[in-house]
Amino acid sequence: MIRSLFFDIDGTLVSFKTHCIPESTVCAIAEAHKKGIGVYISTGRPKKIITNLDPIEEYIDGYITANGALCFIDDKATGKRVEICCNPIPSHDVQTLMADATHHGYPCVVVGEKDVAVYNHGSVFDRVFVEGLKVGNIDLTTNASDIVVNQRILQFSPFIDTDHEHDLMQRMSGCVSGRWHPEFTDITSQKADKGKGLIAMARHIGLDISETMAFGDGGNDTAILRTAGIGVAMGNACDKAIQAADYITTSVDDNGIMNALTHFGVI
Repeated sequence: MIRSLFFDIDGTLVSFKTHCIPESTVCAIAEAHKKGIGVYISTGRPKKIITNLDPIEEYIDGYITANGALCFIDDKATGKRVEICCNPIPSHDVQTLMADATHHGYPCVVVGEKDVAVYNHGSVFDRVFVEGLKVGNIDLTTNASDIVVNQRILQFSPFIDTDHEHDLMQRMSGCVSGRWHPEFTDITSQKADKGKGLIAMARHIGLDISETMAFGDGGNDTAILRTAGIGVAMGNACDKAIQAADYITTSVDDNGIMNALTHFGVI
C-alpha cells in the first residue's frame, strides 16, 4: 500500500508550457492527502526559489530540496523546521568549481544553506531561470563569494555544456552531477541525491520504501525513481528517467499524475 508520494516540480508537477500545476494534478493530490497519504516535494530547487506550488501548498508534508542535499519537514503546528538531513559539497570541491567558473567566466547559481546567489551573472541566467523557469526572486546583488565563505554550499548550477561538465566532474571527486536542462546542470555532494533523500525521509517518518511512490521527468530524478517502491516517469520525461522508472504515465499536460495515481489505486 502506498502511504507517501514524492513529486519533482519542473516538468512533473508544473508544466513547462503553462508554468502552472494542472487542475487535475491539484485535485488528485488533494484526494490523496485527504486519504491520509503523505505528500512530499523532491526537487532540484532550494526552498527559497520554490515559487510555483501555491495551489498545493496546504497538502505538502515535507521537502527534499537541492537534489537531496537538504531534506526537512515544516511543522505546521509550531512553525518550526525539522531538518532530516544535510549533505553539503566538500570545501575542496567548492573551491574547484569557483576557480573554474572564474577562469571560464560562465554563470553559476550558488545555493547556500540560507541564501542563493548568481556568480558571473549573464543573459543566459535571465533567459533560462527568470524567463523559462519563472524564478524571479533571486537577489542579484547578493555576493556569491560571501555565501561560499560563510555558509555550507548545498548545490551549484553552472551554465556549461556536457563536455565541460564531464571535464569538471573529473576534478570534483566528492560530487555528482544531475542534468535536467540542456543549458545547465545541478552539482551536489555525492552523499546527496533525491533517492538518498527519500530513504532519509522514509526512515524519519517510519515508512518502508515499498510504501513510497515517486514521480519525475529529468535526469536528476533517476535515483529517486529507482529507489521508490514505485517510480513513475512522466510521458514527457527524458530517456534516463524513463529507463529508471517502473511505470510511464502520460505527460504533465495530459493528466499524468492523476492517471498514474488512478492506475495504481492510490485515489
